[in-house]
Amino acid sequence: MTRHFLRDDDLTPAEQAEVLDLALRLKADRGAEQPFGQRKGVALVFDKPTLRTQVSFMTGVGELGGVPVMVDGNLAGIGRRESISDTAKVLGRQVAAIVWRTFGQDRLDEMAAHAGVPVVNALTDDFHPCQLLADLLTVKEHRGALAGQRLTFLGDTACNMSHSYLLAGALAGMHVTVAGPEGYAPAPEILSRAQEIAAQTGGSATHSTDAVPAVAGADVVATDTWVSMGKEDEAEERMRPFVPYALTAELLAQAKDDAIVLHCLPAYRGKEIAAEVIDGPRSVVWDEAENRLHAQKALLTFLLQQGPS
Repeated sequence: MTRHFLRDDDLTPAEQAEVLDLALRLKADRGAEQPFGQRKGVALVFDKPTLRTQVSFMTGVGELGGVPVMVDGNLAGIGRRESISDTAKVLGRQVAAIVWRTFGQDRLDEMAAHAGVPVVNALTDDFHPCQLLADLLTVKEHRGALAGQRLTFLGDTACNMSHSYLLAGALAGMHVTVAGPEGYAPAPEILSRAQEIAAQTGGSATHSTDAVPAVAGADVVATDTWVSMGKEDEAEERMRPFVPYALTAELLAQAKDDAIVLHCLPAYRGKEIAAEVIDGPRSVVWDEAENRLHAQKALLTFLLQQGPS
C-alpha cells in the first residue's frame, strides 16, 4: 500500500520517532541515504507562496539522489483547468513522489487517492505536518527528549499550525496547549483526536483562551503569524483580539528559565513576536528553519522505503 503523509497522525508514534532519528542521522551525514534509484523525479507543486518549503524540498530531493521537478500550481490549474484525479494519474506515471502546497485538505486527499505514489502535505489550510517534523527535531536537539515536554502555541488556534502542534505533539507524548482568542478555537475533531492520541502516549492536548497560564512553566513556546495565507483580507480585524497573545519578553518570562522559542517564519516583529524574543538567546528559529531540510529528507526516505504502490 502506498504510504502518504497528508496530516501529522498519518505516522504512528513509533514511526514519527523513526523519522526524527533518521533526520538526526541525515543532519550529521547529509548523503547517508540515496533512496531515488535511477534519479527519479519528485513533483514539487506550489499553489501558495513559498521560500523555506521550496528550497528545503529542492535541496533535499537532490541530496537524496532524486530530481526535483518544480510545478507552478497556478500555471498547471489543478482542479480548474484539469481535474485533480487526472493530474494525479499523470504525475504518478512520471515521478516517484508528489509534494503539494495547496489550500483545502480535500484537494490533497483526492490527489493521494489517484496518484499511486506517495503524496506529501507541504501545507494546507488544515495542517502543516512537515513543519512540525522540523519543530520536533529542533526540540529534540535542544531539550534532549520530546515525551513529557510542555509546549505552548500562541496565536490563531484555528490555523493549520495549531492543528499540527496538537496532533504531532500528542504523538510525541508532549503536553501541548494552544492558546488564542475567543472565536479562533481549533477544530473540535482535531482537538478530540489529539486528546485520543495523547491518552495513549502519556501526553496531553488542551485549548486555552488565557495566554499567561498557558505559557507558565512551558519548556517550549511557539507562535506564528496572526494572518495566514488566504486570510489577508481579515488582517485589520485580526490585530486587536490577538494582541494579548503576542510573544513578548514579559510573557516569555512566565515559561521556564531555559525554555526555547519556535516560529515557523515568516515572522512579523512587533506583532505576534517581539524582536528581542525572536532575536534573543532563547530563540532556536534558525535551527528550526534548517531542520525543514533534514526532517523532510527523512520523511521522503521513510515513505519510499515502505515499498511500491
